[in-house]
Amino acid sequence: MNWWEPVIAIIGGVALIYAVLLVLLAIYARRHPETVGMREALRLLPDLLILLRRLTADRTLPHGIRIRLILLLVYLASPIDLVPDFLPVLGYADDVVIVALVLRSVIRKAGAGPLEKHWPGTPAGLAMIERVAGMSATPSAGPGTDDSGRQ
Repeated sequence: MNWWEPVIAIIGGVALIYAVLLVLLAIYARRHPETVGMREALRLLPDLLILLRRLTADRTLPHGIRIRLILLLVYLASPIDLVPDFLPVLGYADDVVIVALVLRSVIRKAGAGPLEKHWPGTPAGLAMIERVAGMSATPSAGPGTDDSGRQ
């Protein structure tokens, strides 16, 4: 066995996984065009960055959450992306998906309170961020209740 055969196999495997992820992102973007359009994302970007900075600086949040937020900011600032930004739709879809996953994990650990407390923008912008993060569009009726508010 030559030394280059395992290297080619690894590169081929990574390329295959990358291609599958691109296809899944394309399918997601087509099925969920209402999630966040480019215009809305550009409008939300300054408020989102302020939110991430404020959440990162919030010492009341657990250390692990703040580390996730710092890594997210580094990823967003990095010129290296999973999908290059010059590709239409998909170029920014990976950023939106990663932001949504991180915000969802932050909300699951810390609750929606810090998100609402640190949001600098409009209520409509907060509602869009909550929707992207997987929160329900209507306020929750509290623990132990269903969507109608019944126990």
